[in-house]
Amino acid sequence: MKIGFLGIGRMGAPMARNLLAAGHQVTVWNRDPAKAMALGPEGAVVAATPAQAVAAAEIVISILSDGCATEEVLAGAPLRAALPEGGIWIEMASVKPEQARAQAADLAGFGLAHLDAPVSGGTAGAEAGTLAIMVGGGAAVFDRASPVLEAMGRPVRVGPSGAGMLAKLANQAIVAIAISAVAEATLLLQEGGADPAAVREALRGGFADSTILQQHGARMSEGNFIPGGASSVQLKDLNNIMAEAQDLGLTLPATEAIQARFGHLVDQMQGGDLDHAALYLELRARNGMDAS
Repeated sequence: MKIGFLGIGRMGAPMARNLLAAGHQVTVWNRDPAKAMALGPEGAVVAATPAQAVAAAEIVISILSDGCATEEVLAGAPLRAALPEGGIWIEMASVKPEQARAQAADLAGFGLAHLDAPVSGGTAGAEAGTLAIMVGGGAAVFDRASPVLEAMGRPVRVGPSGAGMLAKLANQAIVAIAISAVAEATLLLQEGGADPAAVREALRGGFADSTILQQHGARMSEGNFIPGGASSVQLKDLNNIMAEAQDLGLTLPATEAIQARFGHLVDQMQGGDLDHAALYLELRARNGMDAS
């Protein structure tokens, strides 16, 4: 299919590569042209503007920094004039559910269908094409877009417009709270004299086992906080969770506590560019230990 791809960043670049590998015709655009141009030798057409990227596309995929960035791009008159009637716009960045629904309503006026399809799995999942893809929107539109989504991971329709973003917020709440639990367990093991790697192996297959325990537990033990999922992005998602909870009249005490801790890591410890497993460093600082 002819795909316009907006956002060639840490996640977008490997996702676009997988679409190219699957045989799709992909036109790419990024605010930093160098990132888009890197995909030229791999078969992508590099567009100078978002309007050029979406023109004649059957499917447009946007995975920009946040919902506001997508709104800014969507507001451009040249892009609006180039929108392909009868196409599908798939929002794959993590944005607020209300922003996804507003996108859908706006694009419907131009004859475009819309799906909100955020992902989970980090850069490793993006590179391997194994992302969990949570999709909100109409069933018929989902069926049309599935062959494209399947080139990047495992898509599951979770409900109407906005439901994909709501599912991603739920995912991020689970991830953040689990990271906190793994950080506390890791510090406990280290300070108590046990081998965290050996304990992770002992727990493999048990009720406490998880991808977060194995992957992020290893990151914490090794001091490897090169970002797969940045702490700044985790904080953005936690802020969105709490805003959605407030709109629904809900109290989420564990999520609220983790939001404050990620805020401290990002804002006071300048850890925004570190992997979200760096919440372990915030825990060390909280205990008066070296957080380097």
